[in-house]
Amino acid sequence: MERVSRSLAKMKLPDAVSQEELACAAWTTVIGKRLVRHAWAKALVRGNLIVETEDAVWQKQLYHLRFQIMPKLIEILGAGIVRDLEFRTATPRRPPQAAESLGEPKKSADEADAIPDSVFRIVYKQARKKASA
Repeated sequence: MERVSRSLAKMKLPDAVSQEELACAAWTTVIGKRLVRHAWAKALVRGNLIVETEDAVWQKQLYHLRFQIMPKLIEILGAGIVRDLEFRTATPRRPPQAAESLGEPKKSADEADAIPDSVFRIVYKQARKKASA
């Protein structure tokens, strides 16, 4: 893997593999499969490899290890592709949610929620609670 990426980095093939793809692949090789689950290469911007981490703890730990990571990246890619590492905490994404229709009121499991007056709704809930006790 190292020889192939080094050879591809030296070749000037604009259509085959971009430098960003090489840098992201090299990140996976340098860090290893276990750590890639917590920190993944996102982009290569002006020689800086942007790495997203799952939280601030991983960001801080990898920041302190950058002087050990950079020589390995340079060994695999060659000099000039990645000049620095930038660690960022990934923003958590909300999972997709079902759309609600605007015309139909939201259905509730409690029949008391259908009472429009809030005072009567509270009185009804309290009376029902006393009756069931």
